[in-house]
Amino acid sequence: MVKNPNHYWTEFLQPTHEAAMHRAAAVNPIRYAKTRNFLDGGVTGLSPYLTHGLVTLPEVLRLVLQRESLGIDHKLVYEFGWREFYRHVWTHAGNGIFRSLHEGPLDETVYKKELPHDVRHADTGIPVIDEAIRTLYDTGTLHNHARMWLASYLVHIRKVHWRVGADWLVAHLLDGDLASNHLSWQWVAGTGSHKPYLFNAENVARYAPAQWHSPQSVIDKSYDELDDIARSAKSYDGLVKKSSYDKEQGSDEPAVSSTPPSDLTWCKPGAADLELITGRDVWLVHPWALRQPPADLSANTLVLGVYLQDHHDEWPWSDTRWRWVDAAMSAVAPHRWLLSVDDLTVALKKATRVRSIDDHHVHDLLDKLAELEPMPSLFAPVARRCSSFTTWWKQATRGLTQAEELLKNI
Repeated sequence: MVKNPNHYWTEFLQPTHEAAMHRAAAVNPIRYAKTRNFLDGGVTGLSPYLTHGLVTLPEVLRLVLQRESLGIDHKLVYEFGWREFYRHVWTHAGNGIFRSLHEGPLDETVYKKELPHDVRHADTGIPVIDEAIRTLYDTGTLHNHARMWLASYLVHIRKVHWRVGADWLVAHLLDGDLASNHLSWQWVAGTGSHKPYLFNAENVARYAPAQWHSPQSVIDKSYDELDDIARSAKSYDGLVKKSSYDKEQGSDEPAVSSTPPSDLTWCKPGAADLELITGRDVWLVHPWALRQPPADLSANTLVLGVYLQDHHDEWPWSDTRWRWVDAAMSAVAPHRWLLSVDDLTVALKKATRVRSIDDHHVHDLLDKLAELEPMPSLFAPVARRCSSFTTWWKQATRGLTQAEELLKNI
């Protein structure tokens, strides 16, 4: 277990475009397809880079295809599709993704609106849950299978509302994409899918290392029994079987904040800072577009990094994520400001032209302030909202047989 999160990402997830491309070039599609569900399997580690715009899906696929050709239905391509499908749903549903898309197994009022103390402190006594939470806190990352286990346990056994869990998890993840995170929680909860996602101790024993195994715990049941639990209004807090875990082995939750750490070189701009904009073109760098500015910028363009207080007041981050993002942003934007949209609006009135990259996280905040250029997509746009991934996939890949065909029109 890694105990220093900043050492973890410095060592393994360096926040640079070069590191992202190196990871993409190293992807082994065969191993990925065979082992991706195992916690020690051949996952790509690309999610933080994709979420924060250091690399795009077309760039990744091009590098992968240099290694070997892939059919359109390859597991890796399929997973790329899930990322764009969730963005498709966000495009059509807007803030509706933060509410249940439809009814789940139980009435909404059954579920708790607060995260239980033992969960927040990784002290449930169930190894798979406590290991998942400690990994999250220690590294800012978590294997997708472990995320599903954690979400299923919270929603279906502990009766915590999916939105409570989703908000908590996204604050600590380096790759915390609101669409992928919240819609995944809805898929587990059964409010974005046809049935609740369930797991048991046998499933954990198959895919996780020994210290995660959880025999004789509340999850050591058949799927029929777990389905009954998921559809029962009874909370199973009191039935959680404590193992040999001691409270001293619990973990304090890392603090989350709506402002970056004070020792970083961002600022709240004063009058002198704002004058930097006067009479100049501006290229805005935001946390979901941490790429090198385009080559066609004029010599007089100010490259300005912005953290929008309006967003972060609603969606605070852990120290680990702030530092990772700021390290990436500082490489492309020496000036980094934290300010409200209203203050940014006033400041940008002095600019001659303002451009940036579009992203759902900031679209509503920047739409009227800048010319927003789309982030390259891998799949063909699907105009009509699809309620299921299967429907979307059929339309987005219609007539295609090879993954390389996705790149022809990009």
